[in-house]
Amino acid sequence: MKTRPTLDRVKESLFNIIQNEIPNSIFLDLFSGSGAIGLEAASRGAKKAILCDKSKEAIQIIKKNIEKTHLEDRTELYQLDYEKLLKNNIKEELDIIYIDPPYKTDYAIKAIHIIIENKLINEKTNIIVETDNEEIINQIEEIELIDKRKYGRVTLAFFKIRKG
Repeated sequence: MKTRPTLDRVKESLFNIIQNEIPNSIFLDLFSGSGAIGLEAASRGAKKAILCDKSKEAIQIIKKNIEKTHLEDRTELYQLDYEKLLKNNIKEELDIIYIDPPYKTDYAIKAIHIIIENKLINEKTNIIVETDNEEIINQIEEIELIDKRKYGRVTLAFFKIRKG
């Protein structure tokens, strides 16, 4: 009950937008909850989906979902605080990053700072933030807002590294 699953219509729209970027990508689903976003990426051909949530209950659900979908060979699962994961556990550049933190937090901004500091992205990396607070989107300055889609109270914001 503590997780807030991404609405089906939001998930469907997200994957319609990024579908061509997924094959052979390294996909990070930060604040995974049920794991639905990362597992969908893996099922659509991501080379690796990294799923992270610090909640023990969420991790148990994700493990069951990984087993049900038979995607063990395409997923890495971490029960960690997002900062520890980003600072210590990821050693490769990511192709797609999906950040869906608890609403009413600044975790998305903090996560992006750490991602940039640790050089986990390149000019092709897609960074997607799900939020119900558009002010958060306006506070993300290190990367460029490419697109923004609103679905009821939820906004998906798509970012890339600024060129130049």
